[in-house]
Amino acid sequence: MSKYTTGEMAKLCGVSVRTVQYYDSRGIMAPSELTEGGRRLYSEEDLRRMKIICFLRDVGLSINSIGELLSEENPSGVISVLLEQQEQLLQKEVSERQEKLDRLSGIRRELKSVEHFSIESIGDIAYVMENKKKMRQLHTILLATGIPLEIFQWMAVILWIAAGMWQFFAVYVLIAVPYIIWITNFYFKRVAYICPQCHEVFKPAYKEVLLAKHTPALRKLTCTSCGRKGFCVETYGKEEKKNG
Repeated sequence: MSKYTTGEMAKLCGVSVRTVQYYDSRGIMAPSELTEGGRRLYSEEDLRRMKIICFLRDVGLSINSIGELLSEENPSGVISVLLEQQEQLLQKEVSERQEKLDRLSGIRRELKSVEHFSIESIGDIAYVMENKKKMRQLHTILLATGIPLEIFQWMAVILWIAAGMWQFFAVYVLIAVPYIIWITNFYFKRVAYICPQCHEVFKPAYKEVLLAKHTPALRKLTCTSCGRKGFCVETYGKEEKKNG
């Protein structure tokens, strides 16, 4: 069976020699053997115990609490719960770090498309990245409601051409007109635009938005803050509420 010195124990557990000695002085990690010269030697069982002590310290337990816990006949139940809590905490930290990494990667990709960027333009990109999830949800709603209606449109056209059944197309028109009005209002109440000159987030007039030249991510508008007219970046904005 392997025997470990104080230094070897410290190295294997990622702590200092003084920490191992301190745990010994507190009576929670005594060596299983002492040589004639007074040298401490630890067994495999001691090593496992030391690793448990280090873990319990990492999760915030005091030395006194660890001593009381390890003196119980069956401390494995409590340690198992602590391990589960620590695992959940680490998974949350990994998830949060991955989210930050994805955001950083997204900002780097966006910066490549900016010819002249500044601190303000980085802020604009960060704002867009923060709201990207909400924009995807908004686009999903548009697709989920628009695709079935488009399928119905083509079915109605085919039936009209092939069988002369124009009634289905008439029904489509009766459905489509209110839908277009509703979905347009729904969408533009929830989006805003970032001016690349003054970097303000603004909501333009409804009529201007409808008639403006646009791409999937840009729309040519007049900034309500600085008056610049040109392409502005579309992003998610708070839904406007009517007063009263």
